[in-house]
Amino acid sequence: MSVFLIAEIKISDDSWVPAYAANVHKFVERQGGKYLSRSGNITAIEGAQKDCSLVAVIQFDSKNALQAFVNDPEYQPYVKARQAGSVSQFYMIDDTDLAGTVTYLPAA
Repeated sequence: MSVFLIAEIKISDDSWVPAYAANVHKFVERQGGKYLSRSGNITAIEGAQKDCSLVAVIQFDSKNALQAFVNDPEYQPYVKARQAGSVSQFYMIDDTDLAGTVTYLPAA
């Protein structure tokens, strides 16, 4: 079952961004992850505009792979830098259909 990491980041000090952007993808790839989007082009379609500078969506093959990425010791210095220069919210969702009515998604 695929899982997705959704990261919403509001940058307050962008000094960490170049190193993070240049290096973190290799930790994602090490765990079999794939960026689906990493964009600052955020437009509210319904509801209030998100108060963030960047949204990233990363797909992993499993919850264990996502957790291995998040807990990778080599990733931790980048985590600390991001946390010092932003307010970040990370979410994990899976690919299930809570209502169970979309035929190509597993029922939750």
